[in-house]
Amino acid sequence: MAIPRRLTDPFKPLAPHSVGMGMGLDEFVADFERDEADERRRLAEEKSYAITDHLEGVAEQFDERLQGDALFGSTSPEIFVGRSGYPDVSTGVLSPMAEGADAADYATSGEWYSQGFGVEDVLQRRSGLLNSTRSANVDVYDTWDGFVGVQREVAIADRPVDVELGLADTPDLDMGFDDITTPTGPRARARNAELAENPHVPRAVEKTLEDDDWRAEGAMTYLYRRGFDVYEVNTILSAGALGQGQNRRLVPTRWSITAVDDTVGQYLRGGLRHSNSVDTVQVWANEFMGNRYWVILAPGNWEFELVEMKAPDSVWNPEASDYYLASAHEGFEGRTGYVEETAGAYYASRLGVLEHLSEIDRQAKCLVLREVTDDYWAPVGVWQVREGVRHAFDGDHGEAESFHDALRALDPQLPISRTALRRKSNLVAGLQTALTDF
Repeated sequence: MAIPRRLTDPFKPLAPHSVGMGMGLDEFVADFERDEADERRRLAEEKSYAITDHLEGVAEQFDERLQGDALFGSTSPEIFVGRSGYPDVSTGVLSPMAEGADAADYATSGEWYSQGFGVEDVLQRRSGLLNSTRSANVDVYDTWDGFVGVQREVAIADRPVDVELGLADTPDLDMGFDDITTPTGPRARARNAELAENPHVPRAVEKTLEDDDWRAEGAMTYLYRRGFDVYEVNTILSAGALGQGQNRRLVPTRWSITAVDDTVGQYLRGGLRHSNSVDTVQVWANEFMGNRYWVILAPGNWEFELVEMKAPDSVWNPEASDYYLASAHEGFEGRTGYVEETAGAYYASRLGVLEHLSEIDRQAKCLVLREVTDDYWAPVGVWQVREGVRHAFDGDHGEAESFHDALRALDPQLPISRTALRRKSNLVAGLQTALTDF
């Protein structure tokens, strides 16, 4: 599997400044030239069909592992809660079918970035997870028995849990795809589920469960401050293990992912309200899983925008001759309504930026540009956006005299014109003039 390729090779930085090491922007982007031949490749030429062969192997694994209508010796790393029919939803326990599989490797994680996962790698992992489902009402405050109880125990544990599952039918090998959640594998209705061991629950999670007066938002940020990554927090939230007493409910996985990214992002933004600004215009870049990211930080109070550029003639923008653009923006006080146009990608990319700014204790005006290429041939979840932006800050960055200069230097790298970008972007239209004095 390919290691994620950064958009530039390492360069010797110029001089240190208050927010890290920087270099001239022309030097930063010099070796990153767009491959026009690559741009012309069609999705059908790029798509890997190895996943089809893999699914055939998955079917054989099911036949080997199923003992009648039961699945014994299964270890569940996470859960899934659907949203169709809310408040009566499909709720599932996910467990790998491969004999001797390390269940932790199948759970969605930021580790997948460092392991260099591609689209095919994600689909192979997730297609090997059986989603054993039951229908349940989302009101689960004091429900800790039966199938839902087992599911909640799996969610709050800090390591995969051994479970025994009774199935009501044979698995349906169709996978579930979503642009926010990680793909779910084959599904089968569960007749029952039992724990085969006592799950280990971290003390911090026990504390959130014991306090019936603790609002979900406060519990989320508490866990994040205690070192839980958003992946763990959104699973705990999804299982209805956070919030005030009688208000605890199962939260559809798609909703919980965005809710945690948004809540933690607001918490980090609040901590930067009185921080000094970055003192230079910086450009950071990264590429991961067929998505290319440019992050521009400019002096000033917090402001954020994501602009997505989706390639024509791809699964994201079919039967089109030009890039599809989507954007969302917020000012110093944040947003009051849900972002529709860029959905979960907005909150995931914003979190990656805010984590970096929190680490250096600076605020900034920030523009994230995301190009979705044909190499991203199947949706694997918004986690890859979060990790792509998080890791954009791992290496060196370029510096420019002004926001205008930063955009001008990126012109040869972007798939759209600066005029088209200005029409779509609040920050480009507003800052292009305002920052020319820096």
